[in-house]
Amino acid sequence: MKFSANLGFLWTDRPLPQAIHAAKAAGFDAVECHWPYDTPATEVKASLDETGLPMLSLNTVRGKPGESGLCALPDRETEARAAIDQAVAYAKAIHAQAVHVMAGVVQGPKAEATFLANLRYAREQCPEQIMLLIEPLNRHDAPGYFLQTTDQAADLIATLDLPGVKMMFDCYHVGRTEGDIVTRFQSLMPIIGHIQFASVPDRGPPDQGEVNYGFVFDQIAAMGWSHPLGAEYRPRGKTDDSLGWMRHMAS
Repeated sequence: MKFSANLGFLWTDRPLPQAIHAAKAAGFDAVECHWPYDTPATEVKASLDETGLPMLSLNTVRGKPGESGLCALPDRETEARAAIDQAVAYAKAIHAQAVHVMAGVVQGPKAEATFLANLRYAREQCPEQIMLLIEPLNRHDAPGYFLQTTDQAADLIATLDLPGVKMMFDCYHVGRTEGDIVTRFQSLMPIIGHIQFASVPDRGPPDQGEVNYGFVFDQIAAMGWSHPLGAEYRPRGKTDDSLGWMRHMAS
């Protein structure tokens, strides 16, 4: 099993280029991030080249405090598309593999139509080798977020019917609201572009909580998934002190 370090949560006490080197030293196979835009892309690309780690994904910006994204917000298309352009340009500059298009806190048919239109725009602007990801967020951590369930995400992807638009399957979010992680993954695998994980319910390292990640990872591997899984958890204390789980689960 291969793992990616989500640098939005891990090694946040270091500048992003240094965090990339820390992930390499810790034995991760890839990295991913949330919002890298305060760091020049040239510096991030240099660290990726030096370590040989791929950058799997980055997010479009969140917007104003509490918005959690712009791309499903009606009447905010200009800002949303500027955020898409920013993310695509940065992803191209660092050779990132995917852009997570964040929807925002909003509900209703107009929000859905807006999100679909902005995703179509994103697909037009994005090189075909860069995947677009949409991610359901659980209602406890992100109340009111537009995209809340894997079924909703699957319906949107089917409606779009565009190449390279996939679901970010976060085992933590699925575990918080839907459960039955392995069965959900199996049914959705054809439209999943990336997997993330953290303990349920506290979003800590995966060797604690109510989900047996040893079992989950074994099942995912048995289904033929070979891409790195994203460690998007909140360490208690120093990141390096939270990595004991890798010794048991990376085989």
